[in-house]
Amino acid sequence: MNNLDSEVQVFDRKLRDILALQKFDGELEVEVKSQESDGAISRKLICIRVGEAEWMGAYLLEPDVGKPVKRPGILAIHQHGGDFSLGKSEPAGLSANRAFHYGLDLAKRGFVVLCPDLLAFEDRQPPEWKRREGSAPDGFWYERFEALRLLLNGSSLQAKYLADLARALDFLCSVANVDEGRIGAIGHSLGGQEALWLTWFDSRISACVSSCGFALIRAIVRDQINHNMALYVPGLLQIGDVDLLACAIAPRALFFSAGDADSIFPVDSVRAIAERLRERYAHQGALERVEYAEFVGGHGFPDDIKERAYDFLQRNLSRE
Repeated sequence: MNNLDSEVQVFDRKLRDILALQKFDGELEVEVKSQESDGAISRKLICIRVGEAEWMGAYLLEPDVGKPVKRPGILAIHQHGGDFSLGKSEPAGLSANRAFHYGLDLAKRGFVVLCPDLLAFEDRQPPEWKRREGSAPDGFWYERFEALRLLLNGSSLQAKYLADLARALDFLCSVANVDEGRIGAIGHSLGGQEALWLTWFDSRISACVSSCGFALIRAIVRDQINHNMALYVPGLLQIGDVDLLACAIAPRALFFSAGDADSIFPVDSVRAIAERLRERYAHQGALERVEYAEFVGGHGFPDDIKERAYDFLQRNLSRE
């Protein structure tokens, strides 16, 4: 065991301790709200129970052609973008901006894809009438309220996201035509952040794609960048940083990308993470399973990078 291996193991153990993760252990309950098909892709709107009186909306996308076969499954996690009206619908291909329809894109490639709402987005907000009349917080203020409520109770928004996404994985792995040994995660921005964290947390994920989803938190603090509320895990910087979180994924497959002018994820620190990852994967004899794609531009998911990411998932989730 080299020094990095030892550092990663200690970090992994300590991070699991400080997360104070409270998973919902009730029976898996799912309600189908609607279903439609265009002849190529079937799209189901479902709700998954994630708490005693709490449900998570999601779209399940399934290829609707050919005979039933076991397919790889993908959890496609939406971005933040400051737009709380939009969550699962964007990766599921229902929004106007096609740049972030990566869930639908992968379904067209033959994957079974689940696109869930994170807490505070789309259907996981207080009723619109309450937000309009001012009797419940709206948008950023609701995200902030939930994050601070969780902190007061000894947890964090990051821990809540992980608990909910793990339950989403429970459902995805239960889908009849999903091969639960071939599960991947993808996301852009907040979605990329959560894809990385969930892959670290849940060993059922074999391959991860994170588009503009992480940097060293020390660099984010250094540059005085305000971020999404899930980024802030109490005590994290006392035990390490995101480079160790990413390294803990090895030797499972990891593709990540960054723009050289990204204003919210300092690219110098992403490059530093890439170097540590190459060291970690090389030591484990798995250098071909990690790929870093840097492009000219800001915070985005360019078409050529998406194609590389999709090919990476196809390659790493194909049958041996």
